[in-house]
Amino acid sequence: MGVIRALFGNRNRRLPSPSPHGTVLAEARSLSVRLGGRTVLDGVGLGVAAGEVLALVGPNGAGKSTLLAALAHDLPAASGEVRIDGEPAASWSAAELALRRAVLPQSAGLSFPFTVEEVVRMGRAPWAGTPAEDEDDAAVREAMAAAEVTGFAPRPFAALSGGERARVALARVLAQRTALLLLDEPTAALDLRHQELVLRICRERAAAGDAVVVVLHDLGLAGAYADRIAVLHRGRVAAEGPPARVLEAELLTRVYLQPVDVIDHPRTGEPLVVPRRAVRDFAS
Repeated sequence: MGVIRALFGNRNRRLPSPSPHGTVLAEARSLSVRLGGRTVLDGVGLGVAAGEVLALVGPNGAGKSTLLAALAHDLPAASGEVRIDGEPAASWSAAELALRRAVLPQSAGLSFPFTVEEVVRMGRAPWAGTPAEDEDDAAVREAMAAAEVTGFAPRPFAALSGGERARVALARVLAQRTALLLLDEPTAALDLRHQELVLRICRERAAAGDAVVVVLHDLGLAGAYADRIAVLHRGRVAAEGPPARVLEAELLTRVYLQPVDVIDHPRTGEPLVVPRRAVRDFAS
């Protein structure tokens, strides 16, 4: 932990200022990204503002995770620009970026025998040497409680199940206390209860003024919890807007190559996306 803190201990960092609701905290402008000689993102324009949850959806290979990584400034742009906290992402040092955005990757693996609490506490490393360092204990405690991993605190991270590791990784991101959260498939390894828990946390963070970008495969979760949905298709944004407008049967059928029906939830009115299946003949 001392080595990690030393990487972020430079006192010359520009510290973030609070951002009013509606302030764009991350933005892709005409962004293209190439990986392995292939264009994965092609001219994408998309932003996320303080106080909202933006869901990125689309079929496998559409560019969702690549866009998330580019918004985090973890992948270089072939052309176009990414801006974070109002400035070109490249203008921030790695330490300054870590004060402004927290990233949850798809997989959480560690080669060293850290305990759960130590992993969560890693999220506080960017604040070393700043006044916010005094919040470390409270931030770790609150993040572990929110992700429901407090009971795992002394256990080795490597001894946890996949779903438990995913929640610990989320707690690390929450402990970082940045205004921009970038979450890549945070519900993939989780049971039903904890999928709902994660998306409720996203909504709570947005209500508190954070900007949240979350990659999801479950269109029902996106429809229920996101303020806006961006549907990616072949490296472009095929549609973007509120769930009720974007989750449209014809668009989704074309993008996913799977016929679907979109119906309103009978209690909440939220859009539900249901694959269209052949009727089973129970009489035979």
